[in-house]
Amino acid sequence: MNVLSASQIKKSYRLGADTLDVITGIDFKLSKGESVAIMGPSGSGKTTLLQVLGVMLKPDGGQLSILDHDVVNLSDDELSKIRRRHLGFVFQRFNLLGTMSAVDNISWPLVLDGRDRRSTQVRALELLDRVGLKDRAHHFPHQLSGGEQQRVAIARALVAKPSIVFADEPTGALDSKTGLKILELLKESVFKEGGSLVMVTHDQTAATYCERLVLLKDGKQC
Repeated sequence: MNVLSASQIKKSYRLGADTLDVITGIDFKLSKGESVAIMGPSGSGKTTLLQVLGVMLKPDGGQLSILDHDVVNLSDDELSKIRRRHLGFVFQRFNLLGTMSAVDNISWPLVLDGRDRRSTQVRALELLDRVGLKDRAHHFPHQLSGGEQQRVAIARALVAKPSIVFADEPTGALDSKTGLKILELLKESVFKEGGSLVMVTHDQTAATYCERLVLLKDGKQC
């Protein structure tokens, strides 16, 4: 069963009078429970493709279906709802809110979706325990190490029980030893929740944690 299907995806940007084609005619499928790494040199379109697949950017052309729903022509509000309820995101720079504790950072996506505050806190604490940080629940990001912040970010990505987790260079800001632990935790946690994983990475070792590899060069699949 495919949870995501993309056909002939294109994305370009205007640079003055010129047009920069970032990704051109990419096909991509993701099955339930599958993990896929996207690799390629700088400027190959990896992050742009991830953002299009994760409906953070709208493609200029092509078709994109998530959970059997065509999402290309949805409104911004409808896309935001899909992201909150069905997708999770882990970023290289963690993207935690500095004025919120770890437990509040994790529960924030559920709060935005109008969920009951008590139940969101219970879910957040459950995930903190899973990533080994229950004793850091009320610590703020500046009180956590890089590895601990990324663990919180993983827990936040999983809080809504997403069908797909997108990770953009999730170990890029970490030392190699911590990075390997984070990769193990990310993959284990995603699959415990019954989800699928799409990860952008420049690291061959990180890519081996995924079952399938997609290579990009100059915005095209190799």
